[in-house]
Amino acid sequence: MTAEGFLEGRRLQLARGVLLQCIMGGYPAARFYGSDDGDLALVAEPTQIHRLPWSDDPRALAICDADELTGESSNLSTRGQLKKVIARYAERGLAPVVATELEFFVFAPNTDPTQPFRPPVGLDGRREDGQSAFSISSNNGLRPFFNEVYKCMAALGLPRDTFMHEMGVSQFEINLLHGDPLLLADQTFLFKHLLKEVALKHGLTVVCMAKPLAHTPGSSMHIHQSIVEIASGKNVFSDAHGEPTAMFRHFIGGQQAGMADFTALFAPNVNSYQRLCHPYASPNNACWSHDNRAAGLRIPASAAVARRVENRLPGADANPYLAIAASLAAGLHGIEHELEPTEAIQGEFEVPDNLSLPCTLHAALERLKRSQLARELFGQEFIEGYIASKTMELTSFFDEITPWERRVLAAQA
Repeated sequence: MTAEGFLEGRRLQLARGVLLQCIMGGYPAARFYGSDDGDLALVAEPTQIHRLPWSDDPRALAICDADELTGESSNLSTRGQLKKVIARYAERGLAPVVATELEFFVFAPNTDPTQPFRPPVGLDGRREDGQSAFSISSNNGLRPFFNEVYKCMAALGLPRDTFMHEMGVSQFEINLLHGDPLLLADQTFLFKHLLKEVALKHGLTVVCMAKPLAHTPGSSMHIHQSIVEIASGKNVFSDAHGEPTAMFRHFIGGQQAGMADFTALFAPNVNSYQRLCHPYASPNNACWSHDNRAAGLRIPASAAVARRVENRLPGADANPYLAIAASLAAGLHGIEHELEPTEAIQGEFEVPDNLSLPCTLHAALERLKRSQLARELFGQEFIEGYIASKTMELTSFFDEITPWERRVLAAQA
C-alpha cells in the first residue's frame, strides 16, 4: 500500500483463505477457512516496520498480525498462535527465551529446476566442491554478498551472534541472539527475506530448502529454549545450586510427548524428510541427551544460568512462528502435567520405537490428524486447515514422476 495510506491508518484487509494458501498457489475447500471467505485485518506490529535497505526506491516492510474484524487474533495466524503460547507462559509468571540457528545454501542462478543446484563460481574461477567447511577463506567470492547482508542486518536491527561456513557445499549458518520468542520469530523471518533479496542483487540464489543437494548435509533451524521467571529473571531450569530442576525435566517430557504429533509442523514439506533420512546431526527421534547431536533434543554444554533445551528437528524450511510455537507449547504441556522424560541417551544408540518419529510427510500428516494434543494446543480450525493445505501439496508432489523413477524403473519388467 502507499506510504500515505499506511500513515493515515487505513485498514488493510485480506481474505481469510490466504492464510491457508498452499505453496503452489491453490486453496483447500472453503469450509476450512469459513465458507464466506470473509476478510481479516492486517494490523502492523509497531516495532517491526522497516525501511528496506536493499531497495533502490524508498520501500518499507511491516510485519502484521492477522486479526478478525472483531479484534481477536485469527486462529489461522501462525504469529497469533505463537502469541497465545507466550501468553499461557505469562499466566504462570514465566517467559520463554529462544534462539534460532538457521542454515542456508548460496547457489548460482538455477533457471532449469530439472538440473541440480550448483555453487557460484569463486574468485579463483572454480566452483566450491565441499572442502570449505568452517573455512575463513574468501575464495568462494561471496564476500561482497555477505558484506551487504551484514549491513542490511544492522539496518533492520537484526543482531547476529556468529556466522560460519557449514558442512555442505556453499552452505552457511547464522546464530541469532537469544531473546523473546516472538521477536526471534520475526527476526528469523526477516533474515530469510533479506537473504533472498540481497542474493538477487548479487546474481545469486539463496535456498532454504531442508535438503537441496543429494549426498550433502541438509539445512536445519535448531531452536534453543529456556524459561525464566518474569519476576526474578532467573532460569527456572537450574536451581540455586546450579542443578537441573523438576521443571527442566517436565519441559523435556513435554517435548518428547509432542514431537511425533508435531513433526508435520517442524518438517512441513516433502523435501523436509530428505534431510531427516540421514540421522546424524539431523535426528529424526525424540530422544534427549547431554551434548549429543544424534538426539532430537540436545542439552548443550553450558553454565547453569544458560541451561537450555535444543530442538534439532525443525529444518530451515519450517515456519519460524509455527515451529517455535509448537516446541514451546509441547514444553509447557509437560510442565503443566508434570511429565517425566525418558532416561538420557549418550554415545551411539538405537532409537526405541516409542521415540521414533514419522519419516515421510504423509506419515506425519496422518499422525497430526490423530493428535488430540495438537487440537487442544492449537485449536481444531488451525489443525484441520493446516492438514488440508499440506495434503494439497503432497498430492501435487505425487502427481509428478521423478527423474529417478524414469532412470531406474523404466527398464524393469
